[in-house]
Amino acid sequence: MYAIEFNVMDYKSLGFKCGLEIHQQLETKKLFCDCPSLVNDPNEPDVILKRRLRASMGELGEIDEAAKFEQSKNKKFIYEACSSSSCLVEYDEEPIKPINKEALEAALEVALLLSMDVIGEVHVMRKVVVDGSNVSGFQRTMLIAIDGYIETSKGKVGIATLCLEEEAAKKIKSTENTVTYRLDRLGVPLLEIATTPEIKDGEHAKEVASTLGMILRSTGRVKRGIGTIRQDINLSIDKLPRVELKGFQDLRNIPKVIENEIDRQLKERPKRGEVRKVEQNGSTTFLRPMPGANRMYVETDHPIIEISKGMLNKIVLPELITEKILNVEKKFCLRHEIAQEVVEREIDLGSLSNVYKNMEPRIIADILIEIPKEIKSRFKIDSEIKKGFMDKVLDNLNKGNISKDSVIEILVDHCNGKEVNFNDYRKVSDKEIENEIKKIINNKKDLSPNAVMGIIMSKYKGKVEGKKVFELINKFKS
Repeated sequence: MYAIEFNVMDYKSLGFKCGLEIHQQLETKKLFCDCPSLVNDPNEPDVILKRRLRASMGELGEIDEAAKFEQSKNKKFIYEACSSSSCLVEYDEEPIKPINKEALEAALEVALLLSMDVIGEVHVMRKVVVDGSNVSGFQRTMLIAIDGYIETSKGKVGIATLCLEEEAAKKIKSTENTVTYRLDRLGVPLLEIATTPEIKDGEHAKEVASTLGMILRSTGRVKRGIGTIRQDINLSIDKLPRVELKGFQDLRNIPKVIENEIDRQLKERPKRGEVRKVEQNGSTTFLRPMPGANRMYVETDHPIIEISKGMLNKIVLPELITEKILNVEKKFCLRHEIAQEVVEREIDLGSLSNVYKNMEPRIIADILIEIPKEIKSRFKIDSEIKKGFMDKVLDNLNKGNISKDSVIEILVDHCNGKEVNFNDYRKVSDKEIENEIKKIINNKKDLSPNAVMGIIMSKYKGKVEGKKVFELINKFKS
């Protein structure tokens, strides 16, 4: 079977062109109503709708090819809804309400972080979508900003557009004739960021996606977790039609999927643009023809949104996560990897240092981050450490009741479901250690310091600090 090795693939000679589309859900109420954006509403559906959809004409008076394709399937759509997370707006039985200002502000904030030119008059548009993922047969979207950029290891990559739009409904199941959706996700505010086709290769695409994700998370306004951010890739090679690849959840898969798609196109030489689904094994399958401009038309239920300089001047840009990591690393003398986890897990190391004043910040970070990893890898324990219990561990360590060397044993016992009595791990006094060292040295004068160290650490396992023991041994052996 013919294959191309990723390391030797010459993207430039292949005429490789690639851009990304990032879709990020916002942590606000829905875009055009007051319903909460639960995304995964835990309640049982109490509303059921059944619809058939047909494609409408766009601004140019023509029906989009992708919409025609979906309509030709003649599917009936069933919508399950919870009244706790959807209303008549989602059911397409009531006009939309004024735009969610918090979501609009989040979009403007991201636009400024990406050095984009913000549109002065924002028009709400309808984008024809008849695959059933929108009850109305269209998705509302609006262009917020254009012409930005980000810095990468391979130069600047342009940000062509930033749009604010409605998230689609979530597909639950499908049969030959029907598709069932849940509406709790429908209408959640969604940012769509499209780059220019300046991405150099698969690894560069992964870097660009990672950088954009970092900028979005820096706002503190986005949802987190699986499914809250999606990446689509638009690529073409050797003058072949552009293909859109949909379905990325894990950025690590991007280079391999791009490599596989290039390999497929070199073999099949496709004649038309396609939207393709990324499968779990890294291959792609046909979804529908590439959509065009014919699917867009104006939303008449919402007025034009004016974006003034005053609105933009009020926006306070956040510190980027990359900057926070460097600042935490420098302030608390942490390794870069630890500082990164401190920031990403939103650990307030400054406040913890004020509470546990007798402990160095790096020791607190080590206990919170590194020791749980060691327990999982070394002891094969996946049980979570309860926050309240970790607070007790830090408090006892701060007061000098236990040694740092006892922390792993204490946490292992806790994770194994044992009742932990901190008195059982109480730190041995320096005086007792001194007496034990004297006894060992007097009985066996020829023992090396390391041998004495081994005996002490074995006897007082977890109840003494190795560094303190070594200092006392050298004191008596010198």
